Amino acid sequence: MIRIAIQGELGSFSHEAATKLVADARIVPYSISPEVFGALARGEVDAAVIPIENSLAGSVLEHFDLMLTHDFRIVREALLRIRHNLIGISGAGIGEIDRVFSHPVALAQCRRFLAEHPKMESFAFYDTAGSVKQLVELRDRHAAAIASAEAARHYGAQILASGIEDNAENYTRFFLLRRTADAALVDGANKLSIAFSVQNRPGSLVDALTQLATIGTNLTKIESRPVHGKPWEYVFYVDCQLNDPSDAAKVLEALKAHCAMVKELGLYKEGIRLP
Repeated sequence: MIRIAIQGELGSFSHEAATKLVADARIVPYSISPEVFGALARGEVDAAVIPIENSLAGSVLEHFDLMLTHDFRIVREALLRIRHNLIGISGAGIGEIDRVFSHPVALAQCRRFLAEHPKMESFAFYDTAGSVKQLVELRDRHAAAIASAEAARHYGAQILASGIEDNAENYTRFFLLRRTADAALVDGANKLSIAFSVQNRPGSLVDALTQLATIGTNLTKIESRPVHGKPWEYVFYVDCQLNDPSDAAKVLEALKAHCAMVKELGLYKEGIRLP
């Protein structure tokens, strides 16, 4: 049974994504993201599932930094529909709730619902599923959590209101990571993720991106992150669609002529929306 590390408690959206990506996996939760990457690097787990971008909240910047510093490869990508629910202990009524706990991003994505229930005061918590776990442990019928339906099932809680997110087009993109030595070539791969830094001269970034266009790749994302210890220097993270898997080698070779550093992060199939 493959062991997959996630950040957050069991019942989190990462847990849901991991079990849909690898149906028979054993999920191993860790409190913070560096622990997830460390566990995979040490071989304590076989893979990791991490969120990399939310369609409303944007990128998970810490995970870009961690991918750069570890010898891992992206082997799968998936898009998970994020459905938020108001969750209370069994027997509680929605009219009794005066405190709501969840991750700050989840609270921000449910502003309309919370505004419609002014009696409910919101409090930030480290994890969506963790807020349900705490709720069940405390047995407080006046408190609720915002989390997934899976979290309610996992901890034996009750959904008081479902689908309370402001925007239905709320998706999170997840990566399945393996150690590079364990990452097999993916059949039908059509997407490449890379990190690179450009030479410090005018037009260097334009020159690098022009190489991608010349080969015929379609740039789908670009993200910049500061280089730690080198003020005003940046690493660029790029996702691009490929016409053929063999184009990946052409992209990497072309960038090396214009970049101070180039690192392949993964060659994989473009993600599908998980059910």
